[in-house]
Amino acid sequence: MSHIIHRSLDKPPIIAVSGKGCYLQDMHGKQYLDACGGAAVSCLGHGHTDVLDAIHSQIDQLAYAHTGFFSTSVTEDLADHLIKTAPSELNKVYFVSGGSEAMETALKLARQYFVEIGQTERKIFIGRAQSYHGNTLGALSVGGNEWRKKQFLPLLMDVARVSECNEYRGRNENETLDQYTARLLKELEDRILSIGAEKIIAFCAETVVGATSGAVPPTPGYLKGVRIICDRYGILYIADEVMCGMGRTGTLHAFEQDEVVPDIVAIAKGLGGGYQPIGAVLVQDFIIDAIKKGSGNFQHGHTYICHPTAAAAALAVQKVIYRDDLLTRVKKQGHYLYQQLIKKLSSLEHVGNVRGRGLFLGVEIVKDKISKTAFSPECNVNKIIKATCFDRGLMVYPMGGTIDGRLGDHILIAPPFIIEDSDIDFLVLTLYDVIKSVTEAAFLEGK
Repeated sequence: MSHIIHRSLDKPPIIAVSGKGCYLQDMHGKQYLDACGGAAVSCLGHGHTDVLDAIHSQIDQLAYAHTGFFSTSVTEDLADHLIKTAPSELNKVYFVSGGSEAMETALKLARQYFVEIGQTERKIFIGRAQSYHGNTLGALSVGGNEWRKKQFLPLLMDVARVSECNEYRGRNENETLDQYTARLLKELEDRILSIGAEKIIAFCAETVVGATSGAVPPTPGYLKGVRIICDRYGILYIADEVMCGMGRTGTLHAFEQDEVVPDIVAIAKGLGGGYQPIGAVLVQDFIIDAIKKGSGNFQHGHTYICHPTAAAAALAVQKVIYRDDLLTRVKKQGHYLYQQLIKKLSSLEHVGNVRGRGLFLGVEIVKDKISKTAFSPECNVNKIIKATCFDRGLMVYPMGGTIDGRLGDHILIAPPFIIEDSDIDFLVLTLYDVIKSVTEAAFLEGK
């Protein structure tokens, strides 16, 4: 009997006892290929000696010091490293303990910036449909997944909403890709004008949408257009790269592939690779300069910000990524994984779409390929795929409500950057067998 409040209160999860490379092992000795990195977290896999050594060394020296009194060398070094490897416009960093905290920080920082420069009437954020930005109340408010928000709606702030950028679901048959992108950008600009640009703080978007839609990349030119519109109306552009950032898509920051630089960027999962809880916000200078010239104090903080042990782990992770040229490996292995998924899964009757970038890929499951109709949520297709894969020693990240928060199923694949071809082959073959058997059974049930 477990006294932990687990994610599911019906059945406690099995106990994991060890991890090495791309594999985890449970209490019975069974191994599992971690093909989702937990939740796109374990970029270096498990048990990496360089990271473990860095953690041990930092604990021996100093495990924790409160930021009300001290900074530490290791957090300063991590900040220097992140700024050195980021676009030159992003020159300041704020460390937190995870992705939701990073997004909450970004929202509060954006609001305070406008307060400091005297534009206090700016109170509204613009988010997108089917987005996810975290489970704290501010981050949940900006997110667009209705299932996650439903029971908390009375507690959430009002947020303006525009359509997601999802070519598979959103582009009309008579539209070119450029026309679809232009329509989305016009919708954003029209929304700004209908509200009044002087009332808007920021536009928030995941560069590649993760959990709620399944690795959906932006269309070409979309984020460039967003950047232009935000600049035109003095609105900040906040990029949520908690899941898709820090090398996951083949560049350190996913937005680099779209040739834009956001004003604020939230990062987390791949920053520390799961070895310690850590997240961060990267910020352009003009925002911090305004606060420095004004109140001189960002009105925010948590007990464990700039935690030295977490910083030591993250710094070690980032050094390994650069030392071992893992961004090149992400591109290479990501290409192989994508090609194998297309080759094997495209023939399946109920696989509608395979998409993503690098080692951040999604497979959308449909009842009918032509109409793109989803299975009934009562079929629990994504959950059964997860459970069946897990029984066969494969971990994938499932999600329902892909289309509107209720309908739609997808599987997210985000393995460690060190994954080998043989692991990919096992992943794809297992996923093929499981998707085929589960979807055929669901289809025969007629739901």
